[in-house]
Amino acid sequence: MLLSALTGPAPCPCCAYAHAASAMPFTPLQTFTRFLTGMGSAPRHATAVPGKPAPALRIEGVTIVDPRDGGKMPNMTIAMNAGRITDIFPSGTSPVPNGVAVVDGRGKFVVPGYNDMHSHVLELDDPSGSLALMLAEGVTGFRQMSGSPALLAARAKGALPIGAIAPALHETPGSLITPFNAGTVDAVAAEIRRQKAQGADFIKIGMVAPEVFFAAIEEANAQGIPILGHLQEGTDALQATAAGFRSVEHLGPGSTIWVCCSDEEAELRADSYRRDVIKAPPFRIPFLETIVMKRLAKMLINPAAFAQPKDVDRLKRAIDSYDPDKGHAVAAQFREDGSWQVPTLVRLRTQEYADRPEYEADEMLAYMPEKAVQNWREVTARYKALPSDMLTAYRQAYPRQLELAKLFSDAGVRMMVGTDGGSYLGPGLTLKQEFRELADAGLSSLTILRMATVNAAQYLDKEAEMGLVEIGYEADLVLLDSDPLGPVENLHAIAGVVRGGIHYSATDLAAVKSRIAEAGGVLR
Repeated sequence: MLLSALTGPAPCPCCAYAHAASAMPFTPLQTFTRFLTGMGSAPRHATAVPGKPAPALRIEGVTIVDPRDGGKMPNMTIAMNAGRITDIFPSGTSPVPNGVAVVDGRGKFVVPGYNDMHSHVLELDDPSGSLALMLAEGVTGFRQMSGSPALLAARAKGALPIGAIAPALHETPGSLITPFNAGTVDAVAAEIRRQKAQGADFIKIGMVAPEVFFAAIEEANAQGIPILGHLQEGTDALQATAAGFRSVEHLGPGSTIWVCCSDEEAELRADSYRRDVIKAPPFRIPFLETIVMKRLAKMLINPAAFAQPKDVDRLKRAIDSYDPDKGHAVAAQFREDGSWQVPTLVRLRTQEYADRPEYEADEMLAYMPEKAVQNWREVTARYKALPSDMLTAYRQAYPRQLELAKLFSDAGVRMMVGTDGGSYLGPGLTLKQEFRELADAGLSSLTILRMATVNAAQYLDKEAEMGLVEIGYEADLVLLDSDPLGPVENLHAIAGVVRGGIHYSATDLAAVKSRIAEAGGVLR
C-alpha cells in the first residue's frame, strides 16, 4: 500500500519531507508546515526589499577572538561601513569621526557571526519570526536544506521573504531528490541537470534506491554541482564520500555510518539493502494530497515516533557491534576524502529523548504557534507509547552518537554546526542547544566556535569574506559578555549582534523576541 510505504522510517525532517514530496510532487513544502503550525502566508511587508546601506559603526575597547587558534587582541576598535569591516586598530589611537555610531565594547569579546548550516526556516510561509530568533542567537548566515523551483525562482527575482532582521541565506538546493523526481538512473540525471539550470547551489539527496544514489553522485560530479544530504540505507558510506558526496547530515542518518563501523558489516548492509524504498504510483490518485497530508504531516515533527521496528533494531545491532578499529578507520577516510559532517545533535536528541521533561519547559515553546505546540505534544505522546524495546534502543543510541561526533572531531574530520530547525516543528532545535550538545560530546568551545565560523567559510569557499574579524570581511559579528573560550555557555552570553554592519543590542534583540512571542511566531 502506498500509505504504508510512506510511513516507513524517516529519521529526520529531511527524510520526512522526502516522503511528503514523493507522495505529492506538486505540493510545496510550505503546505506541510502551514498544516502543522497554522501559520498563513507571509504578509507583503515580510518580503525582502532593498535596504539602506549600513551606516558607519565602531565597536570600541573590545577583545577580538580569532576562531582559528583562540588568539586574543584586547582593547581594539573595529570600524565598519557599508556592511564591511574597514579598519581594526588599538582603541584610543584615532578619534571618532562625526556621524559614526559607537558601541562600547569594553570588557566584552567579539567573534565572527555564527552560521547554522542545516536549517529549514524558509519552509515557513512567513519566516520573519524564526529568522529573527536565529539572529538573536548570533546566527548571521544559514544554509537552507530544502528547496523547490519556486524558492529558486523567488531568489532569482530578489523576492525571498527575508527581511532586515535576519541572517543571510548562503545556499539552497532545489527539490529533494526522491523516487518521484528521480526514480531511475536516467531520471535522476535529468533532474540534476534541471536543478542546476534552475539555479540550485547544490543537490540534496532525500531518499532513493542505492543504484540511483550512486548515479546521482556521478551525474552531480559531471555537472560540477555539489551533492549532499543523506547517506542511503544499503550503501557504503565510505564509497559515497570517496565518490564525492560532499556533506553528510545527521551522522548518516540512521544506521548508515554505524554499519561501516560494525564487525557485522556485511550482514547489516545486506539487511539494509533489502529495506523498502518508496515507489511512485503508476497513476494519479484523487484526493491523495488530503489523505497523505493527514498521515504524513506530523511525521515531520518526530519521525522516530513513526519508525519501523526493524530499522530501529538494525541501528541498535550496528551500534552494539561497533568495532573501535573500524570506527577510527572510517573517521580517517572521511578526513582524507575531505567530506563534511553536520551532526545536528539537537535533532537526534529531540527525537530519541523526546520524552525528556525539559522539553516541556523549553524556551522555544513561547515563540511557537499554538497549533505547532499542540501537534508537537500529540506526536510526543505517540513516541512515549512506542514499544519499550524501541524506546530503550533510542535512549542507548544517543550517547553513542555523541561519542561518534567526538571521534570525528578528534580525527580531524571537517565539521560544521547545524540545527535542522527553523520551521517551528518542536522545541530544542536552537543553536544554543546544539553548542551545548557538542560540548557534552567533549568538543572544546574553540572547536565549536570554529565549526560555526571559519569552517562554514571554508565549506562555502568564502574564506576571504567571512568567518574572521579582519579588515575587508563582512561586518557580521557577535558581541559577547564572557570569554568564548571558557564554558560553552559563554558562546551565547550575547551582548549584541552586528548583521551587515547594523548593530542590534541585547535590549534590541530581547524586544524583537517579545514581539515574536506576542504575534505567535512571526515578527510584527
